[in-house]
Amino acid sequence: MLKLTYTESSFDLECVTLSLEEWVAQRVILALRVGQSLCIEPTTASFLLPVDLPGVEVLRAEVRRDDREIIALCACDAEYMEVTLRGSWLSASSKDSVGVFVTTMSDRAEFFLHKLWQEAQSCASVMSE
Repeated sequence: MLKLTYTESSFDLECVTLSLEEWVAQRVILALRVGQSLCIEPTTASFLLPVDLPGVEVLRAEVRRDDREIIALCACDAEYMEVTLRGSWLSASSKDSVGVFVTTMSDRAEFFLHKLWQEAQSCASVMSE
């Protein structure tokens, strides 16, 4: 499962070994125990990746191979492409911009997308230094 965490000032993507159902069930139980509101709704999440990352063509091939339409790629400009994922948004309310987006696809696609995102983050941190 891929988990995208959105805060007020950042975004993080990680691979989680639990199944989507197990992770959501644990999150619901936590919300119940601490008395926190929890909204879960189907939606999409998007982020950008540089088009010149090694492995982007492999990702494109993986997207073409997967007929479940969980992931879509769209060119933004000459430097970036938008990755859009279908999944579920979990937050305190449906209007919150802070929360967690979760989705599941093949283990290979999840691992590879996470690896590309990490590579993009390391390139961005080198550029900012």
